[in-house]
Amino acid sequence: MTSPGQVSRHPCNIAVVSFGYMEKELLEKVAASVKKEFLCDVSSSVTHTDLSPFFDPGRRQYNGNKLLRLLDTFEGGPDSKLIGLFTVDLFIPILTYIFGQAYLNGRAGIASLYRLPNERYGLPPDKALMEERFIKEIHHELGHMFGLIHCHSMDCVMKSSTYIEDIDQKSRHLCPVCREKIAGAKSGE
Repeated sequence: MTSPGQVSRHPCNIAVVSFGYMEKELLEKVAASVKKEFLCDVSSSVTHTDLSPFFDPGRRQYNGNKLLRLLDTFEGGPDSKLIGLFTVDLFIPILTYIFGQAYLNGRAGIASLYRLPNERYGLPPDKALMEERFIKEIHHELGHMFGLIHCHSMDCVMKSSTYIEDIDQKSRHLCPVCREKIAGAKSGE
């Protein structure tokens, strides 16, 4: 039996990989939160990749679709998930910007810190709030990787987030319905 805010234990591995500079403390917080929410084995690491092939000079942003395809080529077993963490401004062609993206039922996802700090919106810095937003976005993308679509529950981390206020209004946790869906998917039901 699982406690609220958690899913049932199953054999899965999640790799949390920072692409570029990210504070070690933040990476550790992210990994601990992912492990607690998804009850998977979680590893964290830092790698450095030349992001220039993903930069769109016309938009002055990085193409999320292309980054996601890159991550999907990384090695890993069928029960492994890889979430790439970035600090650059991401977009997909049909949207002005994105906070993150993942393959539904896939093994790759991305999330970026770029649009999460208060300073970007003319507000005073709040490091704790920025970290909370980042964790929510990572949990959200991992939910997609485990097969969840957007949820209508106001509190669920799987609620769609078009704007920063949307992220602030939801919980970092899966609602009971989404948690049950992941538990069923993990057990093969």
